[in-house]
Amino acid sequence: MRHVAALAGVGIKTVSRVMNDEAGVSEATRQRVLSASRQLNYQLDMAAGSLRRSGRQTLSIGLLLPSVANPFSSEIHRALEDALAARGIAVFAASLDDDPEREKSLVAAFLGRRVDGLVLTPIAKSQSYVIPEHSRDLPMVFIDREPVGIEADAVVTDNAVGAARAAAHLIAQGHTKLAYLGDRTDIQTARERRRGFIEELGRAGIATSAVPVIEGLHDEESARQAALGLLRSEDPPTAIFSSQNLVTFGAMRALKELGANRRIALVGFDDFTLADMMDPGITVIAQHPERIGQLAAERLLARIDGDDRAPRTYVVPTELIQRGSGELRPR
Repeated sequence: MRHVAALAGVGIKTVSRVMNDEAGVSEATRQRVLSASRQLNYQLDMAAGSLRRSGRQTLSIGLLLPSVANPFSSEIHRALEDALAARGIAVFAASLDDDPEREKSLVAAFLGRRVDGLVLTPIAKSQSYVIPEHSRDLPMVFIDREPVGIEADAVVTDNAVGAARAAAHLIAQGHTKLAYLGDRTDIQTARERRRGFIEELGRAGIATSAVPVIEGLHDEESARQAALGLLRSEDPPTAIFSSQNLVTFGAMRALKELGANRRIALVGFDDFTLADMMDPGITVIAQHPERIGQLAAERLLARIDGDDRAPRTYVVPTELIQRGSGELRPR
């Protein structure tokens, strides 16, 4: 705070007022202080007193997920909580809503509270903005997607391999008219799943230029509308691959609406509760979020305990679970 005050040419109390958003400071002075704080990468320490008493350990970590409401995210959250509870470390979670600006503001909020580490599912084009904190030995692990612009541990799924396995499975059932329903193209995992799926079709000799690829689907309703459009077209596919669980839910609704759930094959990426209770059961490429969360916790604790080995990416394999929907043959 003294450094910010010196750079801005103001007193420490003025810096405090600005950083705590208090009244009594002119707009010009406020902007000068904010500019200085950005230059020095200063974050307000909201728990300074307790940190002095505890050797700068807050026994808390920040967890940033696409959405804590998504079953995949919630399973990761629970696995981290279970793994860190033995060390008395609390997990504070927040939803990014896959918004780059929200990512940066939430990271700043956690840093301001001086968490002992961060576990982050990145969405911004680059995570280089956290290099200053990371270089000061803040433990950081990225999950589900690899970081850009910074070297750090990451725990991810074999997205392209899993999607290729889905394509190969549908082709093995006799399908040559397949369609792809995908998430937003700015999401790393979505791009990898599309790549794996399309490349497998090409290896099987299927003309990929003729394969319907509908992307930008980020919720159940948009996926439902996309699936309805495909199924009502003049030349509908005989099989659909949906690239994440919310997209799968939308495809399931569309198939049910048209009475095509026993006629059109469906394989979804991500397992979900009650998938085996559908009619037919939903065949999925299952990720293992519990293992991702567990492994992320192990790496974070290792870094907190002083592990200074070079960062690496850990890949958790997917699994094909056959339940019926992906085993329907073309008529």
